[in-house]
Amino acid sequence: MPDTMERVCFLLTLRPDRIEDYLAAHATVWPEMLAALRAAGWRNYSLFLRPEDGLVVGYLETQDFARAQAAMAATEVNARWQASMAEYFQASPFSRVQPDARPDESVHRLAEYFHLD
Repeated sequence: MPDTMERVCFLLTLRPDRIEDYLAAHATVWPEMLAALRAAGWRNYSLFLRPEDGLVVGYLETQDFARAQAAMAATEVNARWQASMAEYFQASPFSRVQPDARPDESVHRLAEYFHLD
């Protein structure tokens, strides 16, 4: 396992008419979803919102993002969560939401080019 954490930042875009519902859903994230994220290696995970246009910025740290994504994809709780979240998102220049794709499969990952400890 690597000694350093991989920093991951990604974008998604909410439907403007569903922002409040999306925020309400995140006020009560299912405990089993939180446990699955932790077990899969997601650390220091935050979501940020630009409410004017629904831009969501996600940030997390993990030892191996591909492995952390695969671990989540293998869980039943993630399948249920993604199905419940799909109605909130839309395609935009900032995200890659595709028809019939789960939101977690549509993130637009940003390239890190600078970091200051």
